[in-house]
Amino acid sequence: CELRSGDLVRIGDVICKYLCGRNVEAAYHEEIYRMTISDGLTTVANVRALNEFLDREVARSRRYGRGLALLMLDIDHFKAVNDELGHLSGDYVLRELAQLCNRRVRREELFARYGGEEFVLVLPETTLEGAVTYAEALRQLVENHEFAFEDNRISVTISIGVATFQADMMSPTDLIRAADERLYEAKRSGRNRVAA
Repeated sequence: CELRSGDLVRIGDVICKYLCGRNVEAAYHEEIYRMTISDGLTTVANVRALNEFLDREVARSRRYGRGLALLMLDIDHFKAVNDELGHLSGDYVLRELAQLCNRRVRREELFARYGGEEFVLVLPETTLEGAVTYAEALRQLVENHEFAFEDNRISVTISIGVATFQADMMSPTDLIRAADERLYEAKRSGRNRVAA
């Protein structure tokens, strides 16, 4: 027989409820799921979504020997924005930067807020050289963008660490750690730069 929205189907010990795509309950569950994988402030992917995506991409990279790059971005002197202009300005900078960067992300890539003022961009099928080129374009995009909030023009730059997945890496955490180390190199060498 044809299933109707709300019908229950038993498969072994599991009972499933069929919901039509137009169903309000289905839309509610989709929204709840979206909220679990999106950062509330910036609306880009959150750490949970990042971890799930990285698990899949690292496994794929390892299995097929494909390139996988990770960019870790940090807003330079972000604490000064919050201290001098207030947290509303800081929130604006985070949202604006996230949307600016996210517009450049292709469908097979993932841009996520990692925490505080740090973001991560995962680039499947990308070499170190390609990732550095991408990172430099992103750095310039942010540096040249006009951030303005409540009559305040805010100068924003980012530092970026770039790493690629290596065969001796045991987990996605190793890739994140490598990019984080490069990020700190960029910070130590003067900020507003890319380190690989």
